[in-house]
Amino acid sequence: MKRILDLSVRELLEQASGEAPTPGAGSVAALTAALAAGLTEMSARASGRWGEAASVCAQATVLRERLEELAPANDEAYEHALAALHLPSELDPDTRNQLIGESLERAAAVPLAITEAASDVADLAAYVAEEGDPRVRPDAASAALLALGAARAAAHLVEINLGVRERDERLLQAQRLAADAAAAAARSLAPA
Repeated sequence: MKRILDLSVRELLEQASGEAPTPGAGSVAALTAALAAGLTEMSARASGRWGEAASVCAQATVLRERLEELAPANDEAYEHALAALHLPSELDPDTRNQLIGESLERAAAVPLAITEAASDVADLAAYVAEEGDPRVRPDAASAALLALGAARAAAHLVEINLGVRERDERLLQAQRLAADAAAAAARSLAPA
C-alpha cells in the first residue's frame, strides 16, 4: 500500500472515500493545511516587492513540510489506536487498558500538532492577506480559511481521542489554537 504522500490526487480522493479507516480525517486535515501553506507561500512569492516576502515564504515552507510529515503520522497513530481497541478481551485488563490509553494519547497528540501547525498557517496567511500584494489577497484569504477548517477538524479529533476530558490541557490548547485560527481567518477577510 502506498504512503499517503505517494498517492496521486485521484488515488487520494478514491482512498478517502473508501471503506478503509485511513486516510482519515486527521491526515486529510494535515494535507488541507499543507495546501493552505502552499497557497500562502505562493501568495508571498507573488508579493516579491514586499520586504517580508522571502521570510514568509520560508516560514510557509517549514509549515508545509511539517504538515506533510503529520499526515502519515496521523494515519499511523490512528491505525495503532484501532488495533489497541481490538485487543483480545482475554488479555490482562490492566495491560489492555494501559495499551489502549497509550494509543489514544498518541492518537490525540498528532491531531494537536496538526491543529497547532494549521493555526500557524492561518495566521501567516492572514499576514500575507493584510500586507502582501493586493492581487493575491483572495488566495491568501482562502489559505487562511482552509487552514481554519483544518485546525477545527484536528481540534475536534483531539477532543474525540481524549475521550472528552473537559479540563484536559491538551483539549484546551486545541480549542485555543482553533480560536486563534478563526481570528486569523477573520482578519484575512477584513476590508483592506
